[in-house]
Amino acid sequence: MPSSFEIAVFEGDGIGPEVTSPALRILEKLSQNSATYGFEFNTLPAGATLYASTGESLPETSLDGARKADAILLSAMGLPSIRKPDGTEISPQLDLRNELDLFAGVRPVRISPGQRTPLRLEGGQSVDFVLIRESTEGLFYSRGTGEVGPDEARETMVITRKTSEKLFRFAFELARQRKAAGQGEGRVTCVDKANVFRSFAFFREIFDGEAKGYPDLLADHAYVDATALWMVEKPWIFDVMVTENMFGDILSDLGAGLMGGLGLAPSADIGDDHAVFQPCHGSAPDIAGQGVANPFAMILSAAMMLDWLGLRHDQADMVRDGVLLRDTVYAVIAEGRQITRDLGGNSSTEEAAAAVLERLGGS
Repeated sequence: MPSSFEIAVFEGDGIGPEVTSPALRILEKLSQNSATYGFEFNTLPAGATLYASTGESLPETSLDGARKADAILLSAMGLPSIRKPDGTEISPQLDLRNELDLFAGVRPVRISPGQRTPLRLEGGQSVDFVLIRESTEGLFYSRGTGEVGPDEARETMVITRKTSEKLFRFAFELARQRKAAGQGEGRVTCVDKANVFRSFAFFREIFDGEAKGYPDLLADHAYVDATALWMVEKPWIFDVMVTENMFGDILSDLGAGLMGGLGLAPSADIGDDHAVFQPCHGSAPDIAGQGVANPFAMILSAAMMLDWLGLRHDQADMVRDGVLLRDTVYAVIAEGRQITRDLGGNSSTEEAAAAVLERLGGS
């Protein structure tokens, strides 16, 4: 009898429901073709629209549902027009990271031959690296509690040894997995600003200590400003990068730009016991309801979920299907016939998702 996995689903705001629906259909199709696993989807309320009507953006019942689930699939959340009294946007996805201690933000950057990119790649050259962003501390730690006075404002950056050690072990283990799969050379680069800030010197010291436990891997450092330059000039030199929360927030959007936009940028926020998978893009209220949103980032996030669940539960079929789904999306992109307008095409959300489903043998 196949194993059943409960997936907590947050459809989100704006284009969120539009890109969530096809991703769920694709997951259903893959599970129907498998004799070893199946899914039970539990849709939970959260987001800016909910906040506007109830005053709550992440109800306790939704948080409990997320805790009980085997994995969490979350779409775009937040709307610029709906804000808290302090002027900040509604962001339950950040609340989930903190509540579930999702310390490792995984942001893959992949550019395959035939894919649109602002880079000048020659001779079929490809780019394939992963940025790991610490997701609970750093400069985001004081979110909502910063000191604001009439003449100055202050935010506090926090880096702890406990979280940093877990983060670096996660990065080294991922580099080892990628090397074994032939995806990278087994290199982890610590991205910091240790030449200026004591907190980053502390961050680098912890990284170097953890690196000693992985003699089979390479470990090096790069300052964040140089990293931003090299991501544009020579991104193929990177394998796994690991950095602080704010730096990771900025560099991950740069990575999305290299891939052709946020519509191709999946992500995962992973902790010891829980994981959230979501596209990096926002809720795009300007195109909501038009059926033109790019579903690929959401579908690629679902592929990351398959891979994580498969490895965690020793489900080889699920890992295989995660790779299959990722490769299928990139095959559709390379073909260029059924892609959305942000990628230079004219297909609708449903048409682009249908192209993926058709290649998987569905309808």
